[in-house]
Amino acid sequence: MFWFLLITMVVVVAAVTLAVVGGGDSEVLPDVAPEQLVDPLPAARPVDRADVEALRLPVAARGYRMADVDDVLVRLGAELAERDARIAELEEALAGAAPAGDAGAEGGEK
Repeated sequence: MFWFLLITMVVVVAAVTLAVVGGGDSEVLPDVAPEQLVDPLPAARPVDRADVEALRLPVAARGYRMADVDDVLVRLGAELAERDARIAELEEALAGAAPAGDAGAEGGEK
């Protein structure tokens, strides 16, 4: 009886191993292509808050794909630098226009 149980266990373990690993004739699963970033950030207009909130980066085996994250961060950094430059330009224009506007108003009152 002991030998019968031992042989049965060996056959069951071998069958389970073959089922998990796969036999010679079993169909092999195809390799799945890695998930790629579909850039939802608009190219024709500046990025806004809704674009950033809608952004979903693809997940890799150990977190996010570094190249995709780097691309998004470079794009957002460029957008912020462009906005900062535009804000500085507008502030300069406002600072230059404010004294001229004030002098005209004061001259009209006197």
